[in-house]
Amino acid sequence: MRATTTRAVAGVIALVFMTATAQAQNSADELKRATFTRRAVDAALWGMPAASMAAFRRSLAGVGAGYNDVLYFSQPLEARHEFITANNNTPYVATALDLHQGPMVVDVPAASGKVALFGSAIDSFQVPLADVGPAGEDAGKGGKYLFLPPGYKDSVPAGYLVIPSTTNFLHVAFRPIVGKGATIEDGVAYAKTLKVYPLSGAAHPPPTKFVDAYPQAWHTLPVFDLSFFKDIAAVVNDEPAQEKDAVMLGLLASIGIEKGKPFNPTGDTAKAFEQAAAQAYDVMQANLVGPLSDRIWPDRQWTELHMTPTRNTDFMIDGRLLIDERATVYFLGTWVPKKSVASAYPQAYRDGTGALLKGDKTYRLRVPADTPARDFWSAIVYSMKTKSMIPNAQNIVGLSSYDKSKLQMNGDGSVDLFFAPKAPAGKEANWIPTGEEFFIIFRLYGPEKAYFDRTWKLPDIENVAG
Repeated sequence: MRATTTRAVAGVIALVFMTATAQAQNSADELKRATFTRRAVDAALWGMPAASMAAFRRSLAGVGAGYNDVLYFSQPLEARHEFITANNNTPYVATALDLHQGPMVVDVPAASGKVALFGSAIDSFQVPLADVGPAGEDAGKGGKYLFLPPGYKDSVPAGYLVIPSTTNFLHVAFRPIVGKGATIEDGVAYAKTLKVYPLSGAAHPPPTKFVDAYPQAWHTLPVFDLSFFKDIAAVVNDEPAQEKDAVMLGLLASIGIEKGKPFNPTGDTAKAFEQAAAQAYDVMQANLVGPLSDRIWPDRQWTELHMTPTRNTDFMIDGRLLIDERATVYFLGTWVPKKSVASAYPQAYRDGTGALLKGDKTYRLRVPADTPARDFWSAIVYSMKTKSMIPNAQNIVGLSSYDKSKLQMNGDGSVDLFFAPKAPAGKEANWIPTGEEFFIIFRLYGPEKAYFDRTWKLPDIENVAG
């Protein structure tokens, strides 16, 4: 009897032990999964600016361009050109420089009486290294920008605007801004006088290859799936480690992203990365319309993205790298200038009541006659999902002061713009199609004092039907 009882007790103890062990193992596995996911989400937020530029570099082959070629648009971008919050008013010009083989020269022409180039050079993490053009280092006089690879120690010849780089890949983008009496064609012709060549060939520069990206689709958008982490892994491999990223590089190694090691996750690990990319997207989406968007005017819904208290374009403040702020800015855009005030970008995600903009409703924006934009203003609609222009049958993504001759104007010189899935009756000329959740960027090119001192205000978006 006692033996039976002893065996029974032993069995119960063993069962309890096995159950406790299994529960402990399950708990440990859950903790491990949660830690992995948390670190992967943080890695995605940290890597947002770099993944965006990696996607841009990969897109070059799709339009027949390569490193150190100049990609230009013979006409302004359209919705088929998938690019984060690009504008449809000026034809872009861009190049991706590969400094692995040595310094590269970008020879920028002087501003003419008709056209000037405004642009910036940014590193692989989108830290701006130099502004270009009238608001940049050459002050509109033109010049030879010499971009040096990380750690470059050789002597540098005279006659260059020398820009040391923190990364092996650089990205330079320009907007040719045309003056009164000039045309887009003038801007394109002017942009094609750019020269890009290695310093080693400066004595006899080889011809610059120009590629017109306008005729075809262009896919530059980062995708929030496993490929997002593959892009981050490629950047970690391609670029030198920076001290400010030491902690993050340690966390990356813990989830399998490490310099000099392949990154090809499969099975459950690949699924975990996919889920983390989706969660990071949700975090940035929430920050974009919430705590990291600052009101431009306290009584209006127009916002601008929060950067740092002193607007540091490297997102460093008091020895801290502001990862959430940086991620949200580059979730929305690219090529933040170093110090240029050549343009301003108020953004609207909500109507005047505070409700998020919806694709099935009709909205109106009244643009005042005294809008303080020396060059021009524009209003462009973007997909809330992709942050790119919304394709539509009419191929209309925005309207601007360039369109005044065909817009219906109000008696006081203001103009009403309408945003809706269908044009309001009689307002076809003033209509921008939507049809999905969207937001608006109202650009002021050549913003004047009244914008910066906030004595001028842009009215809120009004819900006029729905």
